[in-house]
Amino acid sequence: MLGASALTTLGAIPPFLVGAQAVLMQRDLHFGPSVLGIVVSTFFGVAAVATILGGGQFGRWTRRQGLLISGVLVALGGFGLAFGVHRWEVLVPAMAVLGLANAACQGTSNQTVATALPVRRRGLGFGIKQSAVPAAIMFGGLAVPTMTALFGWRSTFVVTGCAGVLVIVLALLSPPARAGGDRAAAAARPGDEAPRWPLLLCGIAITFASAAANFLGAYLASWAHDTGLTVGQAGLLMAAGSGSSILVRVFSGHRADRRHGGNLGIVAVQMALGAVCLFLIGLLPVPWAVVVFGFLAFGLGWSWPGLFLYAVARVGRDAPAKASSVVQAGAFTGGAIGPVLFGLLISAVSFEGAWLVASGSFLVACLLTLVARAGFRRDLVRRPPATPFGYGGGITRPKRVTGG
Repeated sequence: MLGASALTTLGAIPPFLVGAQAVLMQRDLHFGPSVLGIVVSTFFGVAAVATILGGGQFGRWTRRQGLLISGVLVALGGFGLAFGVHRWEVLVPAMAVLGLANAACQGTSNQTVATALPVRRRGLGFGIKQSAVPAAIMFGGLAVPTMTALFGWRSTFVVTGCAGVLVIVLALLSPPARAGGDRAAAAARPGDEAPRWPLLLCGIAITFASAAANFLGAYLASWAHDTGLTVGQAGLLMAAGSGSSILVRVFSGHRADRRHGGNLGIVAVQMALGAVCLFLIGLLPVPWAVVVFGFLAFGLGWSWPGLFLYAVARVGRDAPAKASSVVQAGAFTGGAIGPVLFGLLISAVSFEGAWLVASGSFLVACLLTLVARAGFRRDLVRRPPATPFGYGGGITRPKRVTGG
């Protein structure tokens, strides 16, 4: 669990390092806010395309191969950005390499959690793994008064590159292992995968949800400052919100391991709470409302990623890595388009209007998740799995059982 979470954090941290050090990087590389949006969107866009095109490949890698490829890409991107970027035009392809690294890190981590962990620990595993994004936000912020203040912004990417080298060493030292855990089962029962349309709906749902959530992460501090908070207070709000999101994600995963399914319904409730919080942030532009509902938006409204991935991997039958890659691709797509589109909306309409539209994006994600949940249930009845499968919730026993 900790290894998968560390690998996910390593893959996810570059855009947050760029965001936290944007002022210094803009001064040295001579670019403005519009280029910053292109740089961040390139990272998430390349990760999305790589995940969509290579989603099936993740299930065929051994964990050793996944670690080795992830480490090589992280090291190339980190050292390349630290030593080879002296103009913003070169920053874009460097972030593209790190986007590929993020896709590899996420795919390897998803496969590890979905196949290597015992079934009774996978919910907690996904909860810990998906805590990497709020952890990356915190690390990106902490880098500024520490590494950046002492050695400059390039030093943070040197550390990233060194972490990639460490992953390579660990991969080379690890014993050769058989291919992904779902591979043998998939060969035994070819075609026993999650139904296509509900899975696609989940990918679209998390695209909408991720767009709204990444807008929250990118712009809450600016909005808090505009409503009257100091820069320091806005930073503390972001740190506290990220910490609460980590705690709730881990707790949600732990509780999922104590239930027999019923996870997508909880994901939909969390998205609905996120919609309410973002609506109130835009409706009440006063400091106390931004603090209260901003904190709750992080802790409750952005606590669904791990539970969502766990739920989809659980109904992924004999190809959980392939099923989770569809959701991961949707998350990357939302991360690529959300901050840019909502940023344009701020310029065209207002900050308040952008918050209300982001709230609507969360609400669309909630509805799509509920429709996908109904589709998965119908498929379980129509096409029972080879082994007994409990679903619908329940603590001591599942509410419904199919297959076997």
